[in-house]
Amino acid sequence: MISPGSEADPETTATSEFNIRHAEVPQPVPGKGEALIKVRMAGICRTDQELAKGYMSFEGIPGHEFTGVVVDLHKSIAVDYKHLNGKRVVGEINCGCGDCQWCNEGLDGHCPDRTVLGIKGKDGAFAQYLTLPAKNLHTVPDEMDDRTAVFAEPLAAALEIFQQVQIKPSHRILVIGDGKLGILIAKVLQLAGCDVTCLGKCKNKLDLLGGWGVQAVDCDKFQPEFFDMVVEASGNPEGFSTALNSLKPRGTLILKSTYHGAMNLDASPLVINEINLIGSRCGPFEPALRLLEKDLIPVKDLVTEIYSFDLSEQAFAHAAEPETLKILLSFGRKL
Repeated sequence: MISPGSEADPETTATSEFNIRHAEVPQPVPGKGEALIKVRMAGICRTDQELAKGYMSFEGIPGHEFTGVVVDLHKSIAVDYKHLNGKRVVGEINCGCGDCQWCNEGLDGHCPDRTVLGIKGKDGAFAQYLTLPAKNLHTVPDEMDDRTAVFAEPLAAALEIFQQVQIKPSHRILVIGDGKLGILIAKVLQLAGCDVTCLGKCKNKLDLLGGWGVQAVDCDKFQPEFFDMVVEASGNPEGFSTALNSLKPRGTLILKSTYHGAMNLDASPLVINEINLIGSRCGPFEPALRLLEKDLIPVKDLVTEIYSFDLSEQAFAHAAEPETLKILLSFGRKL
């Protein structure tokens, strides 16, 4: 890997089927309202892997789960956000235009012209530097280490459910999918007092959930029953079918995964059983950071391995293995 100079910065770039390579590109310059962040640690998630395989015809620098240090601010915010200088931060990934109807209604994440860090129109966190609007940034508590803070983004996504649906401790909830997001969702629902079952395929992940006190069931051993709510976090069409067959009449189905390609769907059960169908994406960072600060979710249990940034190719290969939980990339720091 080429060491960065004043004008160049080595990045991990995705262009084809897991075609992850290092490339030297200019260090990004913060635009109006933006901060320049030196990345300390980043997480590889399923979305990054799909983008690296060509999902959404992606080309560029992926990565959206990160923690880093603010090293510069655009002159337009140098005074208002000077408190961020030198601070460790995590960041919300959607960057709205600021002028459209949805942005004016506080729905920046649905702006039709938005960019999304490492996903759409904005280079991401698998780089030594990135830029984000300063208003998207949240400071990391001093006592929280990087490998914990990097979970703020996926944990926020898990918490978004509470922003959209009234969750009661009396609810019986099925979570389909034992990936990182599914595991985090199951845990936060358990913390809310719900009777939670998580459905998955990997023994080590199901065992981890069991160790956290969450009922975990192998897909092949699942006996159909009815739940008040189902969270589909597998991204698999079979998971969607299982979800529909596991809901009580007037139950709620929450979709936390996107589906690559078209999916055949018989919508009749949604109508006949009066099912509430809710799509759910990104979520609130401040509650996520509070949960992490209180160590209420033992996210370090999810870290399979931390790789140096120059071993990004090996890290992506390891992340793709079925038994792998979370793979992190560390930038210029001893592991």
